[in-house]
Amino acid sequence: MKIPAAGTLPWRVRDDGVLEVALVHRPRYDDWSWAKGKLDPGEDWAIAAARETEEETGLVVRLGPALPEARYTVLGPDGTPDDKVVRYWSAQVTGGEGHLVHEIDELVWLDVPSAHARLDYARDRDQLLALVRLQQTNRLDTWPLLLVRHAHAVPRGKWRGKDRKRPLDPAGRRRAAELGPVLAAFGVRRLVSSPSERCVCTIEPYAVAAGLRIRTRRGLSEEGFEAAPQHSHRHLGRLLDRGEPSLLCTHGPVLPALMDDLAPRLDLDRAGAVEVVEAFAEARDEKLGKGEALVCHVVGTGEAARVVAVERHLP
Repeated sequence: MKIPAAGTLPWRVRDDGVLEVALVHRPRYDDWSWAKGKLDPGEDWAIAAARETEEETGLVVRLGPALPEARYTVLGPDGTPDDKVVRYWSAQVTGGEGHLVHEIDELVWLDVPSAHARLDYARDRDQLLALVRLQQTNRLDTWPLLLVRHAHAVPRGKWRGKDRKRPLDPAGRRRAAELGPVLAAFGVRRLVSSPSERCVCTIEPYAVAAGLRIRTRRGLSEEGFEAAPQHSHRHLGRLLDRGEPSLLCTHGPVLPALMDDLAPRLDLDRAGAVEVVEAFAEARDEKLGKGEALVCHVVGTGEAARVVAVERHLP
């Protein structure tokens, strides 16, 4: 049996430039490790990582680039061995009171050498070393830019009104509700969308829950893009200039052009770049699935903005 779990390495940099990470102590096992926990049925890995971190530490985090996963064997309730897979993300603290739950009795912020010595499991040091490598290569302090394709809508052939008013179908509405926690896990604060109802309604549940405004742009609609493709590029450029956690929600025919704009910004001068390029190219060719979010982790702003990692979150 496979047991999926997810967690984070919250990090911060002191005034003297020293990197620190947050470790937790579990009294049940008397060990020091990372905040993590099992996925709920049907839960996205990233959602679980942010949720478990808040539930265990009281800290609200924004996920950054993913870190190496851990795989190990645990004994199930009946004594049989189960395979546990834990996916991790780097994470910046954005809020929370830091109240601990019953599973955790202590949280400490330690510099890297101290954290390395305090960790009880060798497997947990893989994530720590990966975090250090991200900092050393200026890829740790990122902001997320998400490209979202609208969720499944009523088919054109079954809709008699204007196409821009075509609504989501039941599956699309379910995906819109599911997508909200994904956007929250990455701390999205600026929402830009095609004015078409199927796009607005895809991100509306999150906007309402987070108290955010949806900014609609005709240049991101199918009709607007066909009439003046340059407007979509401008909308993307403005988000790159701002450099805050953002998303663009648009349509399949518009996405390849936006991704062509981002392709030259892929950070190729490092180890692991091939995987990033392949994942990005695959997402571009597929125009993303309906209701999918492509997360681009970006360093810098404006002309200096570079995409250092990408991940796909599908329905």
